[in-house]
Formats: sequence, C-alpha cells, structure tokens
Amino acid sequence: MLDVVLKRGPWYRDAVTLLNALSAGAAQGYVASHAIATLYYLVNKANGRVAAVTAVTDLLGICAVAPLGTADFQRALALGFADFEDAVHVAAALQTGCAFIATRNTADFKGSPVPVRTAGELLSLLRPTPPA
Repeated sequence: MLDVVLKRGPWYRDAVTLLNALSAGAAQGYVASHAIATLYYLVNKANGRVAAVTAVTDLLGICAVAPLGTADFQRALALGFADFEDAVHVAAALQTGCAFIATRNTADFKGSPVPVRTAGELLSLLRPTPPA
C-alpha cells in the first residue's frame, strides 16, 4: 500500500495491479491491525492528513483487518525475527490463515512459516495460465 500511495519506484505498478485484483475479488487480502496506524502515520507525514485518510479508507475497502491479541504478539515474539513488526505481520497472517504475505522486502521474512512473495509474484499466481 505504501508503494502505491507514495508512488515508490519500480514497485508501484505491481502493487497497484495487486490491489486492483484484490478489489475485484481475485483473492482476499488482509492487513494486520497494527499496520493501519503505521500506514496513516507515514502517509500523513509524507503527503498530509487528507492523503492519509484516503489511503486508510481505500485499504479498508479492499482488505479485511486481521485483529491482533495477546497470543498473536506472544507468537510474534517467539518467532525470533530481528524486526518485531515483521514478526507481527507473520503472526497476523497465521491467525487469519493467509496463504502468502505480500512484501517487496522478502529477505526480512526469512524463516517465516507463511510463504512470502512480492506483488509481482502474487500477480502471476492470480493470472490464469493461457492454454497452450
């Protein structure tokens, strides 16, 4: 979502296409509840309150929220990731039964029990293979 809202680099196009696919019902997307506040903060800082409200509203219209409780944060701690926030994303994905985690920072999720894919990789999974 940040790549879309902040129009970041070469990742923008795949991220937009993936969000559009989710919006069209190609798959169910989830966002960890803690990430909503982070999204708002970063977009507000970069582009102002109106852009932040729009980004959060759009995301909530596309993805379901994965609520996090005590057990999820304990699970995240037990994962032993260097970045606790990444571990919380994994815990949220486990809690909701996600098949994949979408990120362009796949290296930080090494050892994740939930497979990690870039937006482009997920798009290739959503697109039907043309007949031979």
